[in-house]
Amino acid sequence: MGEPSKAQIRRWRRYLADEIAEANLYRGLARHATGREAEILEQVAEAEGRHREHWVQMLGEHAEPMPRPSVGSAFLQFLARRFGSVFVLALAQRAEGRSPYAEDPDATDAMAADEAVHEEIIRALATNGREKLSGNFRAAVFGANDGLVSNVSLIMGIGASGASSQMVLFSGLAGLLAGGLSMGAGEFVSVRSQRELLDASRPTQVTLRVADDLDIDENELELIYRARGMSEEAARHRALERFGHFDCDCDPSLSHRDDAEEESAENVVLGTDLGAAASSFCFFASGAVIPILPYLLGMTGVWAMVLSLVLVGVALLGTGGVVGLLSGASPAKRGLRQLGIGYGAALATYLLGLLFGTTVGG
Repeated sequence: MGEPSKAQIRRWRRYLADEIAEANLYRGLARHATGREAEILEQVAEAEGRHREHWVQMLGEHAEPMPRPSVGSAFLQFLARRFGSVFVLALAQRAEGRSPYAEDPDATDAMAADEAVHEEIIRALATNGREKLSGNFRAAVFGANDGLVSNVSLIMGIGASGASSQMVLFSGLAGLLAGGLSMGAGEFVSVRSQRELLDASRPTQVTLRVADDLDIDENELELIYRARGMSEEAARHRALERFGHFDCDCDPSLSHRDDAEEESAENVVLGTDLGAAASSFCFFASGAVIPILPYLLGMTGVWAMVLSLVLVGVALLGTGGVVGLLSGASPAKRGLRQLGIGYGAALATYLLGLLFGTTVGG
């Protein structure tokens, strides 16, 4: 092989820097992980090390000095060392998906295949983290986003109608309280209703009270468990447990959790109705307070509205970016989409406010 061109050297050194950064990133994540996940990350880091050696050999003397990682890669490594967050895995997933090795003749077919597999590995690990965050975290993001969009739309419409800054502030505070209380009340009713439905569906303890009087040979107790969805074998095992025959030939793994365990699991899934209501109120209020911050600080007129829009825009970009990370999509695209939706709603109410103010004034 002849002397590589300057373009090849630049490209190979960029690949080398990426491989060094990715190996360090996965090792950093592995230090904050445990068990199977830590082992998987270490093995992926080893694979990135093999890719690193390939580019070192291709570069020869041009590999020195070793390239430094990019600012973005260094920042990811910092996050991995400090937090080991699901967001880092989501960004790493996107980086693996953008690998150019499949189109680059200087990379081997095995390396291109490795990168495709790495994307799926990191996708699976990131998905586990997303599932852990998907409940409360999603509620927080979307609750805050609701507060942002609804309240900025409200104050834009009120401000455009010609109302005083004090009226805009009062309207924003009213929107915060009304929206937050509505969200909290809705969540309270939702969780309470779901609990009532579960209570109505939860099996009673009649099987314990009448078990001694049942004929074990004509055992209708099995029918209760089969009606609850258990297989014939599992229902037979459960019935013999109720009769005290724990030395039966059935597989002990067929035993179901007792009612106390089931109720505890329901509490974990549903939470309390008051807790859910308070969380919804706080999530909404955290977003709804942002549009009225300039007015709370004493600003008035057009500049207060402009600053309100800027603050809301930054927050919308943030919530959209977070949603993009959690979904494995582009944070920038999701942030811009969220910004467009929020600003679109604000513009619509602003135009209505102008129309209403003109109509009243006329």
